[in-house]
Amino acid sequence: MFGHRERDARERAGRLMAACRLAAACAAAVVLGLACFGPRAARGETDVWVVSTRRLPATCRVPEAPSLGIERFLERPCAGGCSRGEWTPAELADLLAPDEQGRLKPIVIFIHGNRYEAWEARQQGLMLADHCAAACPAASSVRTVVFSWPSGKDGILLKDGRAKYDRTYSEGRYLAWLLGQIDPCRPVGIVGYSFGAIITVEALDELIQAEETGRTDLQPWRHRVARTNLMFVAPAVRCDAFAPSGPYRRTLDCIDSLSLIINSRDKALEFFPILDRHVSVEALGHSGMPRRWIPAPVEFSAVDAEAIIGRKHGLPLYLASPTLTKRLCSGAASGL
Repeated sequence: MFGHRERDARERAGRLMAACRLAAACAAAVVLGLACFGPRAARGETDVWVVSTRRLPATCRVPEAPSLGIERFLERPCAGGCSRGEWTPAELADLLAPDEQGRLKPIVIFIHGNRYEAWEARQQGLMLADHCAAACPAASSVRTVVFSWPSGKDGILLKDGRAKYDRTYSEGRYLAWLLGQIDPCRPVGIVGYSFGAIITVEALDELIQAEETGRTDLQPWRHRVARTNLMFVAPAVRCDAFAPSGPYRRTLDCIDSLSLIINSRDKALEFFPILDRHVSVEALGHSGMPRRWIPAPVEFSAVDAEAIIGRKHGLPLYLASPTLTKRLCSGAASGL
């Protein structure tokens, strides 16, 4: 009898030690920019890429051929039935190429917020892809692209926030160039978290301007053939962005659906009005917007996550909620 107990105790200790080793390996992998997962059978295929502008200067116009940093996440089996992933250099042509069957796989572009280092942006992209694939079947067949911009922590919060707010306009031009390379027949979902919302609407507005000025090196985005979904989470963009006379009203011509997850208690978004000294308005992610502002052809949904998230600000908080994750991935990938 005692022998069975001792054997069971040894087995439990062995399992605990194995779990500890796996956790330690995963922690080290995060530091090194890698990722470590459990048994491969429990996961779907991981198709995550990074497009980085972190080494590029600020720009006042949509560039003609920016030197974007492209990486692809590749998984390889390792001991114990786990899989280990690492980021490898890639080409934009590979990211945008059709699959083996000649199909244009839907793309979901994730634009992160402020105060994230490059490795944190990668990890959030992987987390987003995994959580969405688990919560929404439509999201398991898309290619996730992390738009990684220079948002690392730099000084005190307010000064840093103003500097990054200014930088978002340059990032909008880089994102516009990237979007302008995507085939109009390819479905696209865009997830803009926090400052990622400003970058997104700036990019769409820049594409409209490029189309109006006759640029032929960028694909048009107004009234695309394929579906385009826009999903904003705690968006740090002005609340009147899409109002009938709002500054980004015409970007609604570029999308088929707009989904919002706001947080009316978000402490960080309360400071949005003081970021721009010339325009003092609340953040869309804090106050929301009425449905009547959106033209009938554009699908619209909005939810306030204040009861779940509270006063905090951070994408992992939203992904930790199955309800919010399902809404997020549905808004990004539904219909693609």
